[in-house]
Amino acid sequence: MHPDLLLDAAYWQQRYKTGQTGWDTGSITPPLLDYFRQLGPPDARRILIPGAGRAYEAEYLHDQGWPNVWVADLAAAPLQSLRQRVPDFPPQHLLQQDFFQLEPTPPFDLIVEQTFFCALNPALRPAYAQQCARLLRPGGTLMGLLFDTEFSQPGPPFGGSGEEYRGYFAPYFTFVHFESATNSLPPRQGRELFICLKRT
Repeated sequence: MHPDLLLDAAYWQQRYKTGQTGWDTGSITPPLLDYFRQLGPPDARRILIPGAGRAYEAEYLHDQGWPNVWVADLAAAPLQSLRQRVPDFPPQHLLQQDFFQLEPTPPFDLIVEQTFFCALNPALRPAYAQQCARLLRPGGTLMGLLFDTEFSQPGPPFGGSGEEYRGYFAPYFTFVHFESATNSLPPRQGRELFICLKRT
């Protein structure tokens, strides 16, 4: 990352405006879809998708009948995209906010990680793990995908390794799954970790 690069709302809004959204797969990815399908019937669990982008995961969960799905993003453009695609998505569940300023009142049951961690300045990774733990109830779940690779170009996205990531999460979570994803999209095969962590 260039030292003068500020990854703020204006930066991400410009990325959407200019179509520089290489992380956007256009639909929910297979590992997350498989996880959601085994959650059982919709219930009152509170689900947060931070750095949600166009939030295909929220669209899927909403369409399946989950009533308490919240999305957060710094930029307005991706939240507007979700509203256009899903007009009946609760507007109060669309949070144009800094993830690190969110409050756990009440706490969430599930946080879904999809290309948010890799978009953050790597210096914020310890704070990310701490904030996830803060936002979850004891026994709550952090699940999703992390890139298990290094990128040749300066980020974002920023790469890393499972060994590095473990150190951030270990103080707050027990590890249920922390392994290579077996059903990644073809361009990401062998480059993603599927994680499912329980808040201690």
